[in-house]
Amino acid sequence: MGKLFDGKLVFTQIPLLLKYLPVTMELAVTAMIASLILGLLLALVKIKKVPVLKQLVSIYISVIRGTPVLVQLYVTYFGIPMFLKYINFKCGTNYNVNGVAPIVYAFVALALNESAFNAEIIRASLESVDKGQVEAASALGMNYFQALIRIILPEAIVVALPSLGNAFIGLIKGTSLAFVCSVVEMTAEGKILAGRNYRYFEVYISLAIIYWVITFVLERVISYLE
Repeated sequence: MGKLFDGKLVFTQIPLLLKYLPVTMELAVTAMIASLILGLLLALVKIKKVPVLKQLVSIYISVIRGTPVLVQLYVTYFGIPMFLKYINFKCGTNYNVNGVAPIVYAFVALALNESAFNAEIIRASLESVDKGQVEAASALGMNYFQALIRIILPEAIVVALPSLGNAFIGLIKGTSLAFVCSVVEMTAEGKILAGRNYRYFEVYISLAIIYWVITFVLERVISYLE
């Protein structure tokens, strides 16, 4: 009968799992950047109360925030190929559905999911800037876009940084679900390793250590930036 728990295996597997850390970080960083851009646009629509768009944005944010990211990953993974096949059928185009890399599906799902949460963080941060400063910028002849770039965003970033930092940490942990889109990142590789030796508990302990170290380092970086 083998060992009930192999502590040595926990640490010997960490280097094997770390080989897939670049995939995890690439997915997290690109999804975060895209979600910040989209989140800013969504926030501005709500702040400026753009007719029709404001209602659509509110529905989008409600749906995304109200459904599990795992479900969104599945919907994206199966929905995008169906959409591309529909375009092929209707327009006579020739999109290679099978040629889309699995990581693209995970990126789209995670970016859309994070954008809904970031939109609310950014909106609250933008609205926290003193209205008097915006009025002063307008009196100096700046349009809203100029005031946004020169005055509002620099101040709002300071307010939003802690929440956005936590969102990024959550996104990194969320990439562990990308295996449902056939993306081989750290968690998926852990499942593969565990399937070979049936040491699932040790593998998940190894993954927990890696994710904890990443989170700890990011928390220190965010605190320093604050």
